[in-house]
Amino acid sequence: MTRYIRLAAVFCALLLLALLVNATRVQVLQAGSYDDNPANRRQDIARYDHPRGDILVGGVPVTGSTDTGEQLRYERSYRNGPLYAPVTGFASQEYGTAFLEHSEDAVLSGTDPMLSPFPLWNELIRARSPGGDVVTTLNRAAQQAAYSMLGRRKGAVAAIEPATGRILALVSTPSYDPAMLSGNGSAVERSWARLNDDRDKPMLNRAVRQTYPPGSTFKVVTAAAALDSGVIADVDAPTDSPAPYRLPGTTTSLTNESEGCEDASLRAAFEWSCNTVFAKLGVDVGVDMMTATARNFGFNDTALRIPFSVARSTFDTSVDRAQLALSSIGQYNTRATPLQMAMVSAAVANGGQLVPPYLVEDTTTASGAALATTRSHPVRQAMYPATAMRMQELMEDVVREGTGGNAAIPGARVGGKTGTAQHGIGNSGVPYAWFVSWAQGYDDMEPRVAVAVVVEDGSADRGDISGGGMAAPIARAVMEAVLNSPSEHGR
Repeated sequence: MTRYIRLAAVFCALLLLALLVNATRVQVLQAGSYDDNPANRRQDIARYDHPRGDILVGGVPVTGSTDTGEQLRYERSYRNGPLYAPVTGFASQEYGTAFLEHSEDAVLSGTDPMLSPFPLWNELIRARSPGGDVVTTLNRAAQQAAYSMLGRRKGAVAAIEPATGRILALVSTPSYDPAMLSGNGSAVERSWARLNDDRDKPMLNRAVRQTYPPGSTFKVVTAAAALDSGVIADVDAPTDSPAPYRLPGTTTSLTNESEGCEDASLRAAFEWSCNTVFAKLGVDVGVDMMTATARNFGFNDTALRIPFSVARSTFDTSVDRAQLALSSIGQYNTRATPLQMAMVSAAVANGGQLVPPYLVEDTTTASGAALATTRSHPVRQAMYPATAMRMQELMEDVVREGTGGNAAIPGARVGGKTGTAQHGIGNSGVPYAWFVSWAQGYDDMEPRVAVAVVVEDGSADRGDISGGGMAAPIARAVMEAVLNSPSEHGR
């Protein structure tokens, strides 16, 4: 009898061991496949079972969480959603995340190991810490000024603090309210379809994800290349430039929209945006130097993140001389995001040094304890300091005496460059109105802000030569907002 009991005990032990092995297989070895199974809602239920951390602007949350009482309990909410949508993006139970909601999701959702004092234990018991907060670099007044001034027009504004790279404003219009996408019901599906079918593309972040021909604002880069290379030694000397200028190797002649461009000096040509002078300068500088200078300003960079990705701004490196001439006045294949052109202006304002832009200042726990602070990035020398000084003079001349007078601010140094970019087949599209600028209060030790503005449907008068009539007032409002705010440099 004892033998049968012993055999039964061994058999029961083997059954128990088999159960343990199977449980280990299911819970450890196959845990990933079960976690990723679309039918498994446990992760979604856990993700939305507690409030999401907040995104802050000027110390004030622009996001929140709403308790719905449903299985997926908390939905994302937004304060002034359309104003901050190009920064926050959306956090949707149905369609995922975008922009800061995506790049900082680990902190906001509470899954970042840094949020827990015992990350290994949390991983073992599958517990979540309360969501952390993301502190942005935005200036509330500058963001509001850009959004209000753009109004119903299609366009974008990017503003940077030149000495630090902190992004002070990032606006794209038309915009949308991300709260429309937060939940998971039929209303969210209808909103998603309507936003994606909208011809005006309200979910397109024109400030960082759309590239445009920069037109005459690119002449800042061409002028810097001409000065750095020694092609121009004296900004007031004649440039030996014909008007019209026949593109090399072609029978096509390039003309100007202003008078007095023939043989104009660099100062006069920059002030009145003479296409013929800058097209010839680009050819004289050569494709290698033009490419190198554009690259120093950030063109052709595929790795720029702020922390979400930025569309690559391009300067074509394989062009003939005629194409180089057009590229040097911001046409042909030259394309830039508004953020890229703000970087160009910031490099001029910062003595030739380009500090990579960034949007997140700090991340913190829900209680406010610091998690991480943005570290300084390697500074790129976009041009010689002496060249930057000349460029500051030229840009100030544009505002004081040239096409950028609408950007002038009493009691401040302001430099700028206007641009009207042609596009479409045979340049048939309505031109894009551009303005890039920087500003320094007379009590400030250094320029406080660099701005780029593009208005897509800019029906500016052709006689205005450039975007000075439409884009410059927007830039002025943004610069004034920053100059009237307490300086945060050195935080």
